[in-house]
Amino acid sequence: MNLVDYSASFWSVVPALLALMLAIMTRRVLISLSVGILVGALMLSGGDVIGALIYLKNSVISLIYKGGDEGFNANNISIILFLVLLGVLTSLLSASGANQAFANWAQTKIKGKRGAKLVAACLVFVTFIDDYFHSLAVGAIARPVTDKFKVSRAKLAYILDSTAAPMCVMMPISSWGAYIITLVAGLLTTHAIAGYTPLGAFITMSSMNFYAIFSIVMVFFVAYFSFDIGSMARFERHASHQEEVEDEIIESKGKVSHLILPIIALIIGTVAMMLKTGGDALAANGTEFSVLGAFENTTVGISLVTGSVLSLIVLTICLALNRSLSVAEYVKSYGLGAKMMSGAILILFFAWTINGVVSDMQTGKYLSSLVAGNINPAFLPAILFVLASVMAFSTGTSWGTFGIMLPIGASMAVNSDPNLIIPCLSAVMAGAVCGDHCSPVSDTTILSSTGAQCNHMDHVISQLPYALLVACASIAGYLVLGFTESGLFGFVTTAIVMAILIFVFKARKTD
Repeated sequence: MNLVDYSASFWSVVPALLALMLAIMTRRVLISLSVGILVGALMLSGGDVIGALIYLKNSVISLIYKGGDEGFNANNISIILFLVLLGVLTSLLSASGANQAFANWAQTKIKGKRGAKLVAACLVFVTFIDDYFHSLAVGAIARPVTDKFKVSRAKLAYILDSTAAPMCVMMPISSWGAYIITLVAGLLTTHAIAGYTPLGAFITMSSMNFYAIFSIVMVFFVAYFSFDIGSMARFERHASHQEEVEDEIIESKGKVSHLILPIIALIIGTVAMMLKTGGDALAANGTEFSVLGAFENTTVGISLVTGSVLSLIVLTICLALNRSLSVAEYVKSYGLGAKMMSGAILILFFAWTINGVVSDMQTGKYLSSLVAGNINPAFLPAILFVLASVMAFSTGTSWGTFGIMLPIGASMAVNSDPNLIIPCLSAVMAGAVCGDHCSPVSDTTILSSTGAQCNHMDHVISQLPYALLVACASIAGYLVLGFTESGLFGFVTTAIVMAILIFVFKARKTD
């Protein structure tokens, strides 16, 4: 089927823009995504209803089965299976009393809301290997504690989302880092840039990723000082007026170890499988094994499934030894866990579908063409940050934005001022994460609200002011970086502007 070409037309952004506007106005994510998908399919088929239906059928089937030599879509299937298994794990932890046992322990160690929020934020330093893994696993661990101390689910979702991608995008030993290093290696070769190794370039880029760095800083500031702006203040007030939780320890037949051991198994199993699948890929290419090389070539989906299966096995052994659950309760938890994740899986399917529509509409190609023309090279980092943010917001994918925008950013820098290639690539990385944070159709945003068991649009709307505040500070930093070519000056500028904006918001709040 021949699709209509919208690569040079504003019409390419209509399906994504329509879905985003409807999601914000109606807060009905599935209906909004459905409208965007249907409109996009009709546009791509030139208004042919039958052609649009055929296109939709092929798009949906391709999410599971690609056909031909590729066969099943192993990555999507693995992510869905991982979600189901994690739902089962969460259900078992709750039914066995392990969550309550952890909450009881936390009540003796954590003295209030501040401690609960800081614990949730600090867990990213353990679970940085993948954003999906972080959002769902940390959500399962931290949710009983934050609930205990009346932290709103929207605040927990914000903490999960604003630590997940920002940390993953800066860590070389993560699924994100490995992917970006692979892209950067190709760009350095293409443009014959000998001054950096791929890893060295990535580390330098991470030091200039102002949005990611200051998003994490903002999370800890919000957690420590209860800096609540926009709708977050309303959600926090509502949570603080929830029914009082008794001060005494609630009896639980579960044990804290029943929560800790499965999570440790999940981390170890996932990392070990990432190294194995990456090592197998290296061996198949005749390349000597290295940890970084393994992470660059790993299969994330299979690794997450392996880790979650190992985690369930460990938890099952713990429950059997402690006799925490009857066989009937154990079996019932599987059904409840799968049902718990059904909503997130459905939204993820719709998000994947509209991402395919956006790709076929060539939205990214049109947006990238907007920067063509004569511009002062010093403005490039700031322009690329904004453009990458818009693209990630429209498409709902950081990785897709990396794939489109990193080559564009490198090419623009090389042809205008080669000294700006690393700042430009850093700006693209930062913008992709920023747009992803703001987008209702982003899978990481969806999974963060799932991990916190928070209404999805409540999470999107409450996170937006924080993301935009950090984005404004980052733009100032990239402007200074572009004109001075100094990462330090850009970093300091971002910090100063963010401090001023926080002061302004706090002053308005006081008034």
